[in-house]
Amino acid sequence: MNRARIFLTGVGGQGTLTATTLLARTALDAGLPVTAGEIHGMAQRGGVVESTILIGGYKSPVISKGEADVLLGFELLETLRALPMLKRGGVVVGNSESVQPVGVCLGRECYPPLDAVLETARGFAARVVMVPCISLAEQAGTAKAANMVLIAAAAACGALPFGVDALIRSVEKYLKPKIVPLNLNALELGAAAAATGQAA
Repeated sequence: MNRARIFLTGVGGQGTLTATTLLARTALDAGLPVTAGEIHGMAQRGGVVESTILIGGYKSPVISKGEADVLLGFELLETLRALPMLKRGGVVVGNSESVQPVGVCLGRECYPPLDAVLETARGFAARVVMVPCISLAEQAGTAKAANMVLIAAAAACGALPFGVDALIRSVEKYLKPKIVPLNLNALELGAAAAATGQAA
């Protein structure tokens, strides 16, 4: 698989755009043509952040509804909201844990349970892999590494045009040296979760 349209969604503060950049650089290092774009993003914590990566010679960074081969969901509710972007038979790799918005915390809004999100996702996707990214990132050393957990899970389950080894090389090459060991731990935990049944 050398072509893939990947739609990424999350909320501010989760490192969605960092993950986008790292995935694009990894694909380039693998000799694959890449087009990437930020659809819209809010720097404020909790704001919706969406981005795209098109690997394999696509000219436009735009992914229309029903076109994404892969949906990477960094936050559970945003994964649910972005499902219409996925083509039938695509793959969802998402965070099974929530970052609850203010309205939910104040009791004004309801948050969908994981089972409901899974059921809906399975109506769109041929394969759904959900991993507890925040918990595993905390195990690696910081919740900020949840983005690395997620992309490693995606690579480990074959949703990306490259494997976990390529991500390891990118982390070592492109991230600041002081945060490399922690992020490598997060990659290892994410890959293991996808491979050993922590995925739903």
